[in-house]
Amino acid sequence: MRTLKTGEFYGQTNQTLHLDFATITDTEYTHERVDWHYHENAYFTFILQGNVIEGNKKEVYTCTPGTLLFHNWQDPHYNIKPKGYTRGFHIEMNNNWITRTDINIQNLRGSFAIKNPQFKLHFYQIFKECKISDDSSALATESLLLQLLWGIGTNTEAAERQQPKWVGQVKEAIADDLSQKFTLQHLAAVANIHPGHLSRDFSKYFNTNVGNYIRAVRVEKALSLMHSGKLSLTEIAMQCGFADQSHFLRCFKQFNSGNPKLYKAMLAGG
Repeated sequence: MRTLKTGEFYGQTNQTLHLDFATITDTEYTHERVDWHYHENAYFTFILQGNVIEGNKKEVYTCTPGTLLFHNWQDPHYNIKPKGYTRGFHIEMNNNWITRTDINIQNLRGSFAIKNPQFKLHFYQIFKECKISDDSSALATESLLLQLLWGIGTNTEAAERQQPKWVGQVKEAIADDLSQKFTLQHLAAVANIHPGHLSRDFSKYFNTNVGNYIRAVRVEKALSLMHSGKLSLTEIAMQCGFADQSHFLRCFKQFNSGNPKLYKAMLAGG
């Protein structure tokens, strides 16, 4: 089974950044099928455009724009690419850098999808910094990557403990229809718990309050729709449940510290 070296991915890599702590690539996937293989470094894959299917020993993921996967170095996987243009953004972490941090990456075993919208928004910020690439970008990227790893590690440990059933029900209810106006009473009814219980315990499992979580999901969904260039920002805002364009802009800047036009251009840039 082949082991891919640092910066090596199947396809056409259009940009590579070699930093002290990581190697970052922006790659067009060109192979219809890639057989089982390893990578010598632990890394993240972030799908920017198109679709790809990735399978490992435990799961198969259908990846669309906005899908974020983590792969530890020892985990083999394969890929199948449907027809059409597909583009991925990868961050391979330097092993010496990982050793110098206080993060035990061995707790992050195998390959898994990261679904937390706050973590995905964090990755969009890393993507932006890499595209801006000024004299502060490397520092900002390293700091953001450390925060992301710390958050994922903490979240994984928490996820190992059994969560109440209502947590998944609330996540699903919010993700299923972002266009609706959510209320505490409605979400509590979906979860079959008292509104006070939901309000009190929400942050324990979501690491934020209900309102901020819904805003984060909406902004993350908006970003995932920007890749094609076919939808205007107004259309994207409406599909994601924002009351108007100004509401969209306020929430976007709250979570991303940037202009949606800039992100739209970078995500569709290829």
